[in-house]
Amino acid sequence: MGIMNFFRSTKTFAHGIHPVEHKEQTADKPIRRLGFAPELVLPLAQHRGKPARPLVKIGQEVVRGEPIAEADGFLSVPLHAPADGVIRAIDLASTAEGPKAQAIFLKVHRASTQEVLYDLHRDLDTLSAEELIAAVQAAGLVGLGGAAFPSHVKMKPPAGRTLETLVVNGCECEPYLTCDHRVMLERPDSIMAGIRIVLKATKASRAVIGVEDNKPDALARLRERIPADLPVTVEAVETKYPQGAEKMLIKSLFGWEVPAGGLPADLGIAVYNVGTLAQMGELLPRGQGLIERVVTVSGPGIFRPGNYLVPIGTPLRFLLEHTGMSEQAGEVILGGPMMGMSVASLEVPITKAVSGVVVLEAQDPDLAQRQVLPCIKCGACLEACPVKLNPSTLGQLAQHREYGRMASDYYLDQCFECGSCAYVCPSNIPLTQYFRIAKAINREHQRKPN
Repeated sequence: MGIMNFFRSTKTFAHGIHPVEHKEQTADKPIRRLGFAPELVLPLAQHRGKPARPLVKIGQEVVRGEPIAEADGFLSVPLHAPADGVIRAIDLASTAEGPKAQAIFLKVHRASTQEVLYDLHRDLDTLSAEELIAAVQAAGLVGLGGAAFPSHVKMKPPAGRTLETLVVNGCECEPYLTCDHRVMLERPDSIMAGIRIVLKATKASRAVIGVEDNKPDALARLRERIPADLPVTVEAVETKYPQGAEKMLIKSLFGWEVPAGGLPADLGIAVYNVGTLAQMGELLPRGQGLIERVVTVSGPGIFRPGNYLVPIGTPLRFLLEHTGMSEQAGEVILGGPMMGMSVASLEVPITKAVSGVVVLEAQDPDLAQRQVLPCIKCGACLEACPVKLNPSTLGQLAQHREYGRMASDYYLDQCFECGSCAYVCPSNIPLTQYFRIAKAINREHQRKPN
């Protein structure tokens, strides 16, 4: 029996799709450190919740690892200097989302080293659960799978809820991306250390690591590194998109469904990405902040694809100059091609939320000009939708601007914009884009006074 067959799993969820994986470019590439750009751009809003508040002034010298912005309340995290340098400005900067946002501009000293000069070593065994949660927030940790939700918030479930199970997400189902795969292979002990921290802080009794069965080496590596005193199991789940969505992974592992409008905490579960836990396990004992992350750079438009340890705030242009971008590049995507975001400018920085940079060439079939045709009622989108919505009807309502009905009658808010429906649509209808617009308009209407 081959190793791939040994790890094949029937743990899965209904529906979903099987896009071409495109992981061969980088799956075997070890993590390599990227040098410092001459200037780093650090947006104050790199996470869900309120933006951080600057602690520094223009002209101030800072050292690598020093806090430069503080959390503004519980649903917020601080920001740390990724390099030694001087604060050049605190001003508006370009973002991948489009509108400019407040950011700290750090001019890096040419002699800056990779040594972290600002830390606060601590004995985690002596910390209480509350102190551990505060330490996670102080480290500026957010979900590194792309959601960028503050990590410490998940450790405090809503009133009346208790956490019993930690689910560790090692699926990485997006095409091209392999940064989590490499972290599982190269930093399994750090992942286990992060699991230990979360279990202590939440008082959960067990942890389950879910990994897609196309990563047998990661499954084997994690299983062999489980400490004897840690209640951890590693489960293979079917390779299918969007297996990495937390609701889908919970369904695959346990057969449980997160209630509509609910959270994993309603089932006594907290879900963390493997990269987040690895950073937690490395940073908290040293009392350091999140200043860099692993980013996959891949796609047909990249000459030197790989997995790079990138300082937060690195301009996209600097990263692509290092990895080599084809002159035929037609689109640059932050994240994966299914849920990622195309950027209009290479001046946007790498933030805590960026797990990958995918560059497609202009002649790539995915970029070919495709004519949008009328819906033919084939039902392909219904078979693909992992949360069992009716994307066809939702799309028709969107075209008629009946955004309220999409939410009230057809559960639009349950859509997490995985892109499966648009991927399989033979009429090339941009369903996911329709749904994003509809949600934005509904949110705007809710903010307006009656």
